[in-house]
Amino acid sequence: MKLQLAQSGPQNVVTAHGEGYVEINTRRHQQSLMLGGAVLEPWPLANIREVTADHFAPVTAHAPEVLIIGTGRRFTFPPPQALRPLIEARIGHEVMDTPAACRTYNVLLSEGRKVMAVLVVD
Repeated sequence: MKLQLAQSGPQNVVTAHGEGYVEINTRRHQQSLMLGGAVLEPWPLANIREVTADHFAPVTAHAPEVLIIGTGRRFTFPPPQALRPLIEARIGHEVMDTPAACRTYNVLLSEGRKVMAVLVVD
């Protein structure tokens, strides 16, 4: 599915996604990612069931208003203890499958929200 905002500016926008990839600003990535505004980094996680609190440390350092968590092709809720750093930092978060997370991230970004996403690519 192709996705594109009318004006993406200097921000990281999800331009497409599919099985085994996410495209950011028309550049294809085949590994899990952390993105938001000017941030685009690998996120060292291949399966959301293996997520720990340590995986969210880089996110809390950026202090987004909201974090969108893409769990891969299928929705899987992460272990509750892994979300503790987000709760303690008062970062709102939503969990959904990665295709829905890509769409939601773009909408929130287009609204000018301080949003980040972590996307499991599988």
